[in-house]
Amino acid sequence: MEELTSPVRKQHEFNVDRLLNYLSAESQVSNNDALTVRQYSAGQSNPTFLIQTPVDSFVLRKKPPGVLLPGAHKVDREYRVQKALFSAGFAVPRPLLHCTDAEVIGTEFYLMEHVKGRIFRDLRLPGVSAAERTALYVAAVEALAKLHSLDLASLSLEGYGKGSGYCKRQVSTWTKQYAAAAHRDIPAMDELSDWLIKNLPANDNEVTLVHGDFRLDNLIFHPTEARVLAVLDWELSTTGQPLADLAYFLMHHYWPVSFNIIDTMGSLKGIEGIPSVSDLISIYCRCRGIPSALPELNFYLALSCFKMAGIAQGIYARHLLGNASAPNAAQFDQCVEPLAKIALQLAERSVTAPSEGGLFLQTAKGQTVLQQVKDFMRQYVFPAQEEVAEYYSKHSQSPQRWHTPQIIEDLKMKAREAGLWNLFLPAVSGLSQLDYAYIAEETGRCLFAPEVFNCQAPDTGNMEVLHMFGSEEQKRKWLEPLLRGEIRSCFCMTEPDVASSDATNMECTFHRDEDNYIVNGKKWWSSGAGNPRCRVAIVMCRSGSQEVSSRHGQHSMLLVPMDTPGVKLVRPLTVFGQDDAIHGGHFEVHFENVRVPASNIILGEGRGFEIAQGRLGPGRLHHCMRAVGLAELALELLCQRAASRHTFGKKLYQHEVVAHWIAECRLMIEQTRLLTLHAAHALDKLGSRAARKQIAMIKVAAARMACKVGGFCYTGIRRYSYVRTLRIADGPDEVHLSSIAHLELRDQLKKAQAKL
Repeated sequence: MEELTSPVRKQHEFNVDRLLNYLSAESQVSNNDALTVRQYSAGQSNPTFLIQTPVDSFVLRKKPPGVLLPGAHKVDREYRVQKALFSAGFAVPRPLLHCTDAEVIGTEFYLMEHVKGRIFRDLRLPGVSAAERTALYVAAVEALAKLHSLDLASLSLEGYGKGSGYCKRQVSTWTKQYAAAAHRDIPAMDELSDWLIKNLPANDNEVTLVHGDFRLDNLIFHPTEARVLAVLDWELSTTGQPLADLAYFLMHHYWPVSFNIIDTMGSLKGIEGIPSVSDLISIYCRCRGIPSALPELNFYLALSCFKMAGIAQGIYARHLLGNASAPNAAQFDQCVEPLAKIALQLAERSVTAPSEGGLFLQTAKGQTVLQQVKDFMRQYVFPAQEEVAEYYSKHSQSPQRWHTPQIIEDLKMKAREAGLWNLFLPAVSGLSQLDYAYIAEETGRCLFAPEVFNCQAPDTGNMEVLHMFGSEEQKRKWLEPLLRGEIRSCFCMTEPDVASSDATNMECTFHRDEDNYIVNGKKWWSSGAGNPRCRVAIVMCRSGSQEVSSRHGQHSMLLVPMDTPGVKLVRPLTVFGQDDAIHGGHFEVHFENVRVPASNIILGEGRGFEIAQGRLGPGRLHHCMRAVGLAELALELLCQRAASRHTFGKKLYQHEVVAHWIAECRLMIEQTRLLTLHAAHALDKLGSRAARKQIAMIKVAAARMACKVGGFCYTGIRRYSYVRTLRIADGPDEVHLSSIAHLELRDQLKKAQAKL
């Protein structure tokens, strides 16, 4: 940090003895301590100082002296928001005290802890490897997404900002700030202000806490890791539209390479390792769980440049007044007009995340995690397959087969330590569905690999349900232990006594009894129920009331602890004689007068089908990509066998029929992969409901492909039995074909009407 500080500049000098006496009276330092004060070279608005004693270090931010622009330099707001964020566990330095007595050091100030780490003043990160540049930018955008995901109500920041209508207020504020600071007429700034006020976003109602000046140089990173330890400089923070923050962070990607007036704030174009805008947007949106389409990005980028131009004008104005905080303040006059012109160019076109070319590309983070998973599989998972197979063979007729072997438990611990954990859940992993699709394919090459990464069915679907629809208490009691891998779960939907291909036939009933629900019914093919660590079932139940008229409004989902009296595991069901103990089996489960608290209902009565649709979209995607991975493995085995065996004087692959088998397998695998990746892309961009047709298509295509390739290639009944169950696991092909036909006819009719 020493290289970022210098002796205190003359215009910012203050009485150090008075500060020592004040801090001593506030019990922050001893009165016998000697204070060393150095000024940070950065900090263009509020002067910032490193305060050191022989044992402690602090950071002090104060108002600058002299005449100030109205509404600027509100250090009291900085202190308040940092205090709230620190209490919420967000990465900010711990605020220690706020002093309004100007007699102490001449102006109002606040004191915070000094965080040791790395600050990169040059956004291009010279001297850093390309891989670390990627990681640092990914960590930064993840921190921004985390900020925007905080619950405002829980931060106790009542009255902090004015909420909706943020963009209009920002245009007005920075127009006034620029006008108050301007020393010459710049027509481009006036034109830009006019364009912004006439092109405000149609929907400016989203409100989160926004930083207002979120750049890489306002972050402190871990000394050796790509991890954000603290976000600095909260002077411009308020409540409002979070996309304005994101665009401000991204705007340097859109600046022309020639724009390099301030050395540390040039264009980021063409710098190796810095993620593309599309990658950063994808990571941000996945972390927040929002669609990645940003149709009004051009407005937010233009607003960001206007704001930066206003800031630059204010810095130069303080230089003219003689109270600027930074030694290079005189240079900022040269930024204002070029920034305004860049903003006008962005305003004139519809800007979206630029494409990097190619089809169904992962984000930078997705590529990194995929490589880590591949390395982990090669180093640890594949070598363990023989030992795992021996375990299940040895205990095939013993109750021990339902227990997870210790070698898998050890691998799970390694995966969690490596950060390869809960990769399926975008809100936790920061990965898109498209990112995870490639990872699911890789884990599909080994039957127990998904469990190693805590990405196994049906727990993934159940965790998605709890994440999307669960109450805070349900999340605490069940989701958090599932995410930690401490417990397992099962999903009870299909029934033996009805045609379950029509899910509205489900007859397992529940009825209200004061503060409880009582459940009665039979379920089967309840995957995972045989695992001894299965602690909870999500049960689809039908209301016992006759008042519900809608076929799709009669069912609800309840959380039923497996140790509740009346829950009975009747038997494991088999496919080709296999009970699939490695995945916890597929059990018949009876519920006989099972009583659970009314608080165990998910989302509310009659919401079962709504929940099911949210659950099945990503879950089917994961199944399909794992099937692609298993088919790839099977094709490898077929090719190895065809190249090593001889019949009738030829190797097997030299027989045309076998060669055609290989070709057919490759065709089917490639077609299915592309169709599934298309579904993942649609899920990311459109959501589960809008991607229903694509999801139904892959369910049919992947299951058929896996069975067909399996007929040619699989060794061992276990692999084939696994893929054969996909034909019915999430509904039979016939149901999905009917859905595809219905949706296709709907789309065709819309096209026909549009042509009229």
